[in-house]
Amino acid sequence: MVTRVEPSSSRHRLRVPGPTAAVEVAALGTTVAIALATYLVVRSHAVAERMVPPALSAFLLLANLLPLVAVIILFGRRIARHRAQRSAVAGGGQLHVRLVAIFSLLASIPIVLTVIAASFMFQSGIEFWVSDRARSSFEASMNMVRDSQRQIITRWSDEGRAMAADIAGQSAQIPIDSRSFPTFLLTQAYTRSLSQAAVFRAMPNGSIEPISVVAIPDLSVLSRRADRAILEIVKRQHRAYADLAKDMVWVITPLPGSDDLYLYVGTVANAEFLNRQHVAAEDVLKDYRDIQSRARKLQLLFNAALFAVALLIVGVAVWIALAVADRLVRPIDELVGAARLIADGDLTARVPEREERDEVGTLSNAFNQMTSRLQEQTSALESRRALIEAVLSGVTAGVISIGRDGMIRLINRSAATLLKTGDGNPVGRQLSLIAPELGALIASEDREAIVEVDAGGEAKTLAVKITRAAEGPILTFDDITGQLLDQRRAAWSDVARRIAHEIKNPLTPIQLAAERLQRRYGKQIVADDGTFARLTDTIVRQVGDLRRMVDEFSSFARMPKPMFRRESLLDLARQTLFLHEVAHPQIRFVLQYDEPGPALICDRRQISQALTNIVKNAVEAIEAKGESTEGAVSMTLSNDSVSATIVVRDTGVGLPANRDRIVEPYVTTRARGTGLGLAIVTKIVEEHFGTITFTDNPGGGTCVAIRFDTSALAALDQGNAPVTDQHAPELSQNRT
Repeated sequence: MVTRVEPSSSRHRLRVPGPTAAVEVAALGTTVAIALATYLVVRSHAVAERMVPPALSAFLLLANLLPLVAVIILFGRRIARHRAQRSAVAGGGQLHVRLVAIFSLLASIPIVLTVIAASFMFQSGIEFWVSDRARSSFEASMNMVRDSQRQIITRWSDEGRAMAADIAGQSAQIPIDSRSFPTFLLTQAYTRSLSQAAVFRAMPNGSIEPISVVAIPDLSVLSRRADRAILEIVKRQHRAYADLAKDMVWVITPLPGSDDLYLYVGTVANAEFLNRQHVAAEDVLKDYRDIQSRARKLQLLFNAALFAVALLIVGVAVWIALAVADRLVRPIDELVGAARLIADGDLTARVPEREERDEVGTLSNAFNQMTSRLQEQTSALESRRALIEAVLSGVTAGVISIGRDGMIRLINRSAATLLKTGDGNPVGRQLSLIAPELGALIASEDREAIVEVDAGGEAKTLAVKITRAAEGPILTFDDITGQLLDQRRAAWSDVARRIAHEIKNPLTPIQLAAERLQRRYGKQIVADDGTFARLTDTIVRQVGDLRRMVDEFSSFARMPKPMFRRESLLDLARQTLFLHEVAHPQIRFVLQYDEPGPALICDRRQISQALTNIVKNAVEAIEAKGESTEGAVSMTLSNDSVSATIVVRDTGVGLPANRDRIVEPYVTTRARGTGLGLAIVTKIVEEHFGTITFTDNPGGGTCVAIRFDTSALAALDQGNAPVTDQHAPELSQNRT
């Protein structure tokens, strides 16, 4: 563990000399006095259109800045003194104060000079724009635009009045209602460079009546321009009315000698440009007057902004000075603290690594290198152990280090998971208590072996290797249970084909012999109760079933494709128990069921084969006890709305120790057994959406329970078959 040294908060209290409180109070008093004087001076220049003289404004700004900057610097120096008192190094407080003073002065002097220069230059520049000279220039430009517009309107108004006078003068020779008047009007318009002309009469209802029109395509334009308000102005003032449209200058003037006749003339001109120039000039003049009225206010706001920015920059500079001082003094404080810890015997003391390559960073790195070398020998073993534990925690194989006394020194996560050691830490416990099989293997001289262990009630096969070291043996092992199971399943294909081939050979002689017995002795046995006929029929039928099964059994233990039909489960159970009852009269067979007996959607042949194998195993388990007394095999049939259940109980030798593997191919407890019976039964049950379980019979022996999902089997029904007993023989010892 490395101890990081932080600066001390209580060692070596230092009193750093500094300015007295009286100096700070004097600076604050000066600031207030200058602020009050500035207010009085600005108020004396209370004319809104007049600016405070730039020189006076810059002086007032400087007078207010200096005392406030001094207050900020004094405040930063007080903070530096307070931090210096917490330093662990004698004299470190002086460094704090000096750095803060240097940075504050370096930032304050340039910013004050810059602000004063900016204020004076800005105010001197804008002083011209708010002067009377500038205002006169703006107004002269505006008058020029107005005169240009007025001259254009006056020129075409004169043309309109002159044309109206000519029309009135020729009214005696060319009346306005004569045929030659339109030609006369056109001549007048062309001569005067007019684009449009019209003579109209103003009606009492406010509308107009065009009399003669020249080049006016839309008379509605004439009606809009010659509205009643304009005609009233023309009639009342006896003068021409002129206006500027988008692309035309138009004039309406009264005809001399008439009260209701008017002349309208228009000429194409860039009137929009004149209007835009006039509007733009008006807006500029308005904005200028607004700026001129707010000149003093803008001047004060600008100086206030410069004042605030200057104070902000000085404050940031003082803050940076404090941060830099802390950064420079802290490494020295850390080095002193770490040196004291090392002097006390703590070799783990370190100062923080620094990326800077300056003198302080070099000193810190050299100090850490020195302490690292001092600690290197004492921490090597712990580092090595941590590395080994980190590597072992990531591998999938189990690793256990055992001491000479048999105690577990180190175990990785994979080993604890494989052996199911539980939530407790197995380190420090005897290996023989956790895994006796591995403890016995260590006692031998073997270096590798295949060991079966009981891990939390689950049998696992481990491939174990042992490395014998001076400190004790080290075990590495992998779980190969799944690998062995895959190998056994891979061998299933070849063995299944061989067995199927061997089964086929005796089927034909058996079938022929049974048929010959039926033909030759069936009629001669008169006193028989039908047992001979049923037995020979059963032989022939079972041989046929075996022949069909063997045809597909050789393809990697794949049972024949089931044909799902509705069958009587009671009938299948009776036939199965009847065969074994005849062959084993010393064993009592019992069939229990509720009337009328359950039915099941299934493959009759496969379910019959599964029941036969289970009952056969039960009979062999009873015979394996070697007792001449009676044994018993009972089969119970039951069903409900979602399932059908078959339970077979026997009083045999019971289940073996490795009961979890009894359904694997070639796993058997009998000397002449093949180990295929229960594997085939399990496959048949799975194909019928069922489950099979093996438990101990409370009275001794084995209990096998098969449960079928009837709702899933109902969807596989391939046809209806009558549910009958098919003349199944009654058991001599059944209970209904």
